[in-house]
Amino acid sequence: MTDLWQATQQALQLLLTGNAELWHIIGISFSVSLRAVAIATPVAFVVAFLLSYTRFPGRALLVSMFNTMLSIPAVVVGLLLYLLLSRSGPMGDLHLLFTQKAMVIGQIVLCFPLLVAMGYATIAAADRRIWETAITLGARRGRAFLTLLHEVRFGLIATAIAGFGRIISEVGTSMMVGGNILGYTRNVPTAIALETAKGSFAQGIALGLVLISLAFALNLTVAFFNRRMEPQT
Repeated sequence: MTDLWQATQQALQLLLTGNAELWHIIGISFSVSLRAVAIATPVAFVVAFLLSYTRFPGRALLVSMFNTMLSIPAVVVGLLLYLLLSRSGPMGDLHLLFTQKAMVIGQIVLCFPLLVAMGYATIAAADRRIWETAITLGARRGRAFLTLLHEVRFGLIATAIAGFGRIISEVGTSMMVGGNILGYTRNVPTAIALETAKGSFAQGIALGLVLISLAFALNLTVAFFNRRMEPQT
């Protein structure tokens, strides 16, 4: 118990004194995950809209597929990407393995099904008269699409935040395709795994506190936007 308390004190000291290595790791985590969400979100919302407002053969199967992909473990995604990006893989000539770009690709694959599934639920629940009225008034389809998104913006913002929360704490994909290289691909989850294995608990606890604080902030934000979505009485 005493060792745990001492490690926690050291962790707080590392955070409060602005330890350069620690904050660089945190910066890599946020940079990679924000890029992944920024790339995946617009495409995912377009797919969610098409699934909600168009009818075509196999649509129900696609919806089920995206829902099923929510449960795929991160380490499985990491394994598949490793095989694709390794020198002997079909994408080996791109030399992406053990780079931040590979980590971004992995996190896009992880968060995309979640963004589509939650975006689909949000858009499908919207009043269809919003879309129909915009089209009737002469709006182009692109403009009507943006009008619909604006009406359900709080739910979509909550969806994007949930997607970010899904990938900021994942370790399997980042470890396998990023390689956990200090100063380049070592992010918060992979650093925690490494430091814990080394018995260096102070930095692991410090980074864990960052993730816990982030999770709390994200949950509060999602709850805020969910309240904004509730009908006013």
